Amino acid sequence: MASSPSSSSAETIPTASSKKMRVRSKSTSAVDDSKEEVPIQSAKRVGNGVKIRFRDGINGTVQNGAESLFMKGPKDKHHDRKSRSGRRGLPKKGGAGGKGTWGAIGEFFDDNDLKVKDQHDPNYESEEDEDEPFELEMVQPELTEDEFNKNVTPIVQEYFEHGETDDVAMSLSELNISSSKYKVPALAISAALEKKATQREMASVLISDLYGKHLSQHDIAKGFQQLLDDLDDLCLDTPEAPKFLGKFIARAIADDCLPPAFVASFEDVPSHSNQAIAMNEAAVLLKMKHGMVRLDSVWGVAGGRRPVKLLVKKMVLLLKEYLCSEDVEEASRCVQDLEVPHFYHELIFEAIVMMLEDGHERVMLLMKDLFQFFSKTNIITPDQIRNGFERVFNSFADIQLDIPNAHTLLETFTDMCARDGIIPISLTIKVPSRGRKRFVSEGDGGIIKV
Repeated sequence: MASSPSSSSAETIPTASSKKMRVRSKSTSAVDDSKEEVPIQSAKRVGNGVKIRFRDGINGTVQNGAESLFMKGPKDKHHDRKSRSGRRGLPKKGGAGGKGTWGAIGEFFDDNDLKVKDQHDPNYESEEDEDEPFELEMVQPELTEDEFNKNVTPIVQEYFEHGETDDVAMSLSELNISSSKYKVPALAISAALEKKATQREMASVLISDLYGKHLSQHDIAKGFQQLLDDLDDLCLDTPEAPKFLGKFIARAIADDCLPPAFVASFEDVPSHSNQAIAMNEAAVLLKMKHGMVRLDSVWGVAGGRRPVKLLVKKMVLLLKEYLCSEDVEEASRCVQDLEVPHFYHELIFEAIVMMLEDGHERVMLLMKDLFQFFSKTNIITPDQIRNGFERVFNSFADIQLDIPNAHTLLETFTDMCARDGIIPISLTIKVPSRGRKRFVSEGDGGIIKV
């Protein structure tokens, strides 16, 4: 028989979703029944002096008649999600710039945004930071001891030739000798000890000019300390080194390059040592009357700093001594002590005039031998000898007024010097000719007689 529509509609086919709904409804109803049946009771008990709270119920003691302990731990502040400041926190940078993100959607970055500007960042590159100006400087390594001797020694030796302290300062500024500056005054003084008074004066001037620019007072004091330590070795080559070093110290104090207390700091040295001799020499020079002023010429007035009249007087004096002693080597030594190689033409001029004034053959031969010795040893250069002869030729008109036979003597002496190779033969052509007097006789009708 056919089934009624009501019966067919009541019968439904169970599905998986309908089964799940039934299971959920049963579990919730069971929980609700247990909540209604089990009364919640709480009590406090004391165990071992600690208060413990017991709860009876679902998590309490009503399960199968047994009690269970429930203890609530303290709150963990590090995992507490509540704000401590009481303010409402918003996402950082609008949720578009946190750690490990590339920004918001649709945001573009250029080269300036990608540069790392934090100097503490490992990816920071100073070349990318073009906003701050910077300069590149060349750094030279400091010279070793061998390199110092190789580079600075020629500079000091050349200074004794040209005497320009500015060139020395410029050359030293190009070298990195930051910890070896004290060796510069020590090197200059040790080189000057073996030379003459002119070079010792130049060494004192060099130290004075470099002070304050390239050398400090400490550097100069340390340089003199090194010289005092090596004074025994310096005496082997220069026996007068202790006295010379004492003069250098006194001159440096007069130039304000060293403090006066530098001398007093060596009072404890042995009395018979070379260091004591140097310090005693410096102390005596500093204590003499007007010592600071006199120390400016502690090395004497030498070379081109002497007045011209004084040099001429010394030249005439040594020529007279030579005519008396006839010692060529002694005369040449005296000429070298004048230390004016640029003024030796005056010596040739004075020697020729002295020969013309004397007029004897002996004096002529002695002057010729002296000039020949100067030419062979190159004590006087050929240019200076030639200039001396030309000065005589140019002044011959005045010389002949005092010496009537000067033309004959000069012509003979010039031929002798040219024959021995002292002067070139071409110079003999410049010898002044004999003067001729011309006059007109009154009875000759205007005819000129010679």
